[in-house]
Amino acid sequence: MEKHIASLVQDAGQVQSAPSPLRLWLKWMGVAAVYIALSLVILGVRPDLLAALHNGLFAAEILLLIGIVATTALSATLLAFPDMYQHSRLVLAPIVMFVLFIGVIFLAWQADNPPAPPPVHSFECSLTIAVLALLPAAWMFYSMRRLASTHRRSAGVVVMLAAFSIGAITLRLSEQTNSIMHVIEWHYVPMIVVALLGVWLGKVLLRW
Repeated sequence: MEKHIASLVQDAGQVQSAPSPLRLWLKWMGVAAVYIALSLVILGVRPDLLAALHNGLFAAEILLLIGIVATTALSATLLAFPDMYQHSRLVLAPIVMFVLFIGVIFLAWQADNPPAPPPVHSFECSLTIAVLALLPAAWMFYSMRRLASTHRRSAGVVVMLAAFSIGAITLRLSEQTNSIMHVIEWHYVPMIVVALLGVWLGKVLLRW
C-alpha cells in the first residue's frame, strides 16, 4: 500500500495553484479595458461624445455601467471558488450597482422631455451588443472552468451580465443617439434575457 501511494504521488506531478480572486479580477478588468478600446477603434467613437459627457446623466450612466462590469466581474471571481473566498457579501455587490443604474436611467427618462427622436434602427443594437459580448464571455467562462465553482448558475448570470455590460458601454460610446427610450428598449431590457441565458450556460459550462 505504501509503495502504491508513493507511486501515485510521483505520477501526479506538480499542481498549479489557483490565482487569487483579486489577481483574476485585475486580469479581467485589464482585458475588458483593452477590448473596449479596440472595439471603439473599429466601430468609431460617437462624434458628439465630449458634448454628451457634459450631460451629468449620461456621464453617470457610463460610470455605473463601468461599475456594473467591475462588480459583476468581482462577483464572478468569488463564485469561482467553492467557499466564495469567504467574501460572500461582496458577491452581492452588483445588486447595489444595478439599483443605482436603474435610478439614473429613470431620471434620464424623466428628463427626456420632449423625447429625443429614436434612430432608424432598432434590434440591431441588441445584436451588436451581443456580438461584442461573445469574446469577453468566452474568456471569463474559460478562466472559471480551470477553478472549482459550486455556484454554477449564479456564476453564469454574473459572467453574462459583465460581458453584456462591456458591449453596452462600447455601443453607448459609439452610437450617436440621445433617445433614452431606444436605449432602454434595445440596450438594457435584453439584459434580462442575458441573465436567464447565463443560468443555463453556467450549468453547462462550469461542470467539473
